[in-house]
Order: sequence, then C-alpha cells, then structure tokens
Amino acid sequence: MQSQPYFYQFLKPISKELALLARELEFSIYTSPRTMLTHARVFIENILQHVIFLEKLSIDDRAKLKMQIDLLDKNELLDSEILDSLHFVRQLGNQAAHDTRVFRYSEALLSWEAVYKIVKWYVEVYGPVELKVPEYQDPRHQESVSYDITEVQERLRLLEELLITSIKGQPVEAETAATTEAAESLTEEPVQPGFTSIRKLTYKGDTLDVPHFLRDAFLLPQRFGKSETFLIRLGANQQARIMSELPNNLENLHKHVKRYNEKNDENLFNELRVFIEEEKARRKIVLDRPGELFLFYKSNYIIVTEELSNVVITSEIFSGIPSLIRQLKADQIETVGQLPKELVIIAKYENVGVGTVEKLFDQLKRMQGEV
Repeated sequence: MQSQPYFYQFLKPISKELALLARELEFSIYTSPRTMLTHARVFIENILQHVIFLEKLSIDDRAKLKMQIDLLDKNELLDSEILDSLHFVRQLGNQAAHDTRVFRYSEALLSWEAVYKIVKWYVEVYGPVELKVPEYQDPRHQESVSYDITEVQERLRLLEELLITSIKGQPVEAETAATTEAAESLTEEPVQPGFTSIRKLTYKGDTLDVPHFLRDAFLLPQRFGKSETFLIRLGANQQARIMSELPNNLENLHKHVKRYNEKNDENLFNELRVFIEEEKARRKIVLDRPGELFLFYKSNYIIVTEELSNVVITSEIFSGIPSLIRQLKADQIETVGQLPKELVIIAKYENVGVGTVEKLFDQLKRMQGEV
C-alpha cells in the first residue's frame, strides 16, 4: 500500500506519535465525523499536558481538559483566539462523545481548523525555532484508505496510549507493553484496511495477533486439519464457531468438551497461526485485484475468468473424483462458477476429504492456463 500524504507530517521532528495521531484524525473526518470530533479533544488534551509539563505547572493527573485549559489561561499562557479554539474543540468533542445526533462533515472541518490554530500555537511557542508550520489546508478525501469505523477507533486508541506514554517520558510497563507494541506497528506506511491488530490470542506465553478483518471470521473446521473434529465438538457446545468466541487465552479450551486435552489446545493455536497468515495473504490479493473472482484452497488461489466459470463439471472433464461430482450435481452445482469460493467446504461431502478437494483444485489450476 502506497504511503498516504497527510498534513501534519511536519510534526514528526517534535513527536512522531503526535503526527501519527493527527494522521488518523485527518483520515477519519470523512469516515466518521463523530470519531474525529471525539478524538480531536483527546489530541489537544495531550498537547496541553505537554505544555503543562514544559511550564512546570502543577495539576492533578486526573484533571479534565477544561481544568487544563483554565490552568493555562490563569497563568496567562493563552491568547483569546487559542482559548476560544480550545473550548470549541472541547465542547464539540464532548457532544460527539455523548450526543446521539448526527454529526456533520462541516462540524468536523471546523474542529479540524481549530486544531490547526492550536497546533500552530504549540509549535511556534514550544517547538524548534527552525520548524515552520505550513498554511492551513482542508483535508482531502482519502479514497484509497477505507477503514471500518471500529478499526479507526482502535487505531486512534492505540496511538493515543502511545502518545501519552511518550509525553510523560515513562518506561513501558509490562501490562501496557502489548498495547505499545501494537501502536508502534502503525508506522509511517498505513496498513491496508482491515489489517490493524484488534486483539491477541495467547497460549503458554506465545501470542497471535488477530487483524480487524478476522474479528468475527467463521472458523470453518475443514480449514484446520488436526483440529477439525475438535472445532466441530466445540461448535456443538456453542464455542469457537467464530473468532470472537475464542477466549484470549486458549489454555484449557479443551475443557468445554469431553475426551480432549491440552494437545488439542496447542494444535488449534498452531493452526490458527497458519489460518491467520493464509487469510491475510488472501485479503491482500483481493484488495490488490478488486473486481476479480477467486477460488481459494489453503494458501493457493485461482482467478475465475468468465470462460473458466462456464466450464461444466463432469467426470469427462474432471477425472478421479466421481463421487464428489455426483454429490455436487445433487446440490445443483454444475459449473465451476457455482463452486464455493472456499473450496475446502466441499470436503463436507460423504467420502470426500481434503485430498479429493486438492485433486479438483489442481485440475482447475491446470485448466486455468488452457481456457
């Protein structure tokens, strides 16, 4: 994914974390005005905390934004324009955090302009002398960056926590290390939509990052060779049917079903690692080739052209899999284009295993180069 230009890149010499958080705010203006307004308040709060630190002023760590503004105003550190801008961002942010009304793009743009005035003041008063603040610019639509709103919120949360840590100059505590690591992964190159880590799965000290697009993914048992029956049994007890049903720690997952043990937990964890990597590779392909139709088998895929889609599934064309072909026809699946996108699903048929599915896939792949 190519780097998306963003207005506050010039802040990096002062604070990379502040620049990255401003980037996420900019990208969220046209995605969710409410989110932008809510987190713009947090953005300026972090700026003021740094100013209070630099000015060696005393204030309770739990002090709200209004108290921080009042403290700086009392010490005559704010002119009327900056004071008004701070209150404007604060008030709109409070409304966005609590009011259920629809928030308009125009409100987010007004807040964005007020944030610019605050940042300009902050840089000119507390930043390096050589750093010049560019003229104000309205944000552009980021057409190639389209994050789900819950992913936007998670990215903002991670960066805000990283910014707080950097401003206070505190070492990373053990309990926040995972959060800091995840935030630092949001580098200068924005990850493709869906790839932000949304949670971690653990097993005996080992960890797996679950990307946002897999948050509620269906865990198709046939995708897990060693854990297929284990997942079926868990699913019968309404456990582990989708990714979000998995506990953060997979130790003792086997206790939800009879006659399974720790080895099954370990096998599932290891196969989840493979599953996640395969799904990430698949999503990248789909994002890189929009409008294409695919058939997937494990980590491999086939582009389904119109010609291939119209190929009739018969024993004369596809050899060595007569039982599968009969059962497909019984389900009215008669052409390649009617096959499920996830080919391993057809391993559900009687006397059909992954070996048979692999035979079908290999023949399709050879055929792809012929049609």
